[in-house]
Amino acid sequence: MYVVGLTGGIASGKTTVADLIASEGINLVDADIVAREVVAIGSNGLKQISAHFGERILLDDGSLNRPLLREKIFSDNANKQWLNNLLHPMIRAELLAQLAASKSAYTLLVVPLLVENNLTTLCNHVLVVDVEEQVQIDRTMARDKVSLQQANAILKSQATREQRLAAADSVVVNNERQQLEQDVAVLHQKFLELAAAAMAD
Repeated sequence: MYVVGLTGGIASGKTTVADLIASEGINLVDADIVAREVVAIGSNGLKQISAHFGERILLDDGSLNRPLLREKIFSDNANKQWLNNLLHPMIRAELLAQLAASKSAYTLLVVPLLVENNLTTLCNHVLVVDVEEQVQIDRTMARDKVSLQQANAILKSQATREQRLAAADSVVVNNERQQLEQDVAVLHQKFLELAAAAMAD
């Protein structure tokens, strides 16, 4: 099993890169999707969250009230710690299960907070999508309809560009779509070779 970890700051274009690689027949394991699954209706994660925070943390349809939960963990570090202690092991276990089940030549593990949550240990190779910080801010404001202040706050809550680049084995720059497609195609070939070499060892 050869795992390429894909990460990048907010609005760097991780999804675009992941989709390009998936179109080559490579399986994706997406931490954001797993994080939603572990708190889905009927899940053990959601039961524990509602037991801890009370029924008010649920919406009328029984799903998680995300804005209220965000409020509770941003205003109280102990709540944030409790939630992380609950969810991180669940997410990690599910990521490992999905990676083990993958049958493609290599597997792409997509984790926005790969560096921050120290999940680089699950990867054979780390690919970072890199863009200028100003580009991230502009894209975040346009995409998520947030203020400059909010966009800056999100950037500050993540690893710095330098920290991510320091963890990278490969970097792809996402300033221009056509160039990105060409660069990703080259990287895909490289990953196939690396995976084949690792299997041969």
